[in-house]
Amino acid sequence: MSEALTYAFADPEGALCGVARLGRTDEGASGLVLIFRDGDVADVHADGEGHAGLTEEVLDGGDRWRLEYSGETPFALEFVALGAALELAPDSPAGQAGGMRGSDRICRVTGTVAGRTFEGMGQRGESTGDPDWGRMSLARTLTAWFEDGRAISGVAIRPDGAESHADELATVYVVEEEPALVAEPRISTTYDGEEHQHGVGLELYVGEEDEYPLRAAGEVVAGTSLDLGRLRLDCAFFRWRMAGRVGIGRYDILRRK
Repeated sequence: MSEALTYAFADPEGALCGVARLGRTDEGASGLVLIFRDGDVADVHADGEGHAGLTEEVLDGGDRWRLEYSGETPFALEFVALGAALELAPDSPAGQAGGMRGSDRICRVTGTVAGRTFEGMGQRGESTGDPDWGRMSLARTLTAWFEDGRAISGVAIRPDGAESHADELATVYVVEEEPALVAEPRISTTYDGEEHQHGVGLELYVGEEDEYPLRAAGEVVAGTSLDLGRLRLDCAFFRWRMAGRVGIGRYDILRRK
C-alpha cells in the first residue's frame, strides 16, 4: 500500500511554479521537489529514503496547510482550500484503472520562495492504493487554475496495450460555483520530438445531455523529465485558456518505460 501527498503551485504568469511530493510505502518514505523559474529548472531534489527537506503542517481543521522546504530554493507556503474536495473514488473510471483513490483541493497559495513573496494558485492532493503498472502504461494528471476560483482537475489512465487518448479512462472535474464531475471528458495532447507534452485541448461534456462541450486549451510554459527507475515522469506547467479566461496549471505524465 502506498500513500502520497502532492502539492503544486504557480504564480499567475507561470514564471515561478513547482511540485512537491511526500510518499510513503511499506518500504519507507520518499520525497520529490521540482521548481521552475522563468521556464527553466531552478531546483530538483529526489530522495528515495527521506522527505527531501519537506515538512507539512495541518492548520485550522484541515482546510489550510503549511509546506516548507529547506533545499536549494527554500520555500514556506500556505495553501488555503477554496472549496470542496474533488474525489477520485475507487469505483471511478480512473480509480478502477489505476488502483488508486484520493482527493484534491484547489487552493490559494501565499508565502515566500527563496526569500521572495509568492502569491498564486495551487492544489493539494492525497492518494492511497496499490498502482499496478502491469495493467497500465501511462497516467496523466491535469490541473488548470483561474484567479476567480474556477478550475479543472482530472486524472486519466491508459490501460496496458491501449494506444491513444481514446482508450484512456478519465475522471475529470470542472469547478465553477460547485465542483461538477464531467460526464464525457475528451483530451487531446500534442508532443515535441522527445515526446514531451507541448499542447493540450479539452472538450468537456459536463452533463450527459450537453449538446456542446466546455472547451479549454493549454500550452507549455515549463517542463522537464525525471528518471524514476522503471517509470518516467514528464512534469510540466501549462498556460490555460477557457471561456475568455487565462489560467495556469500542471500537466504531468507518468509512464512506464
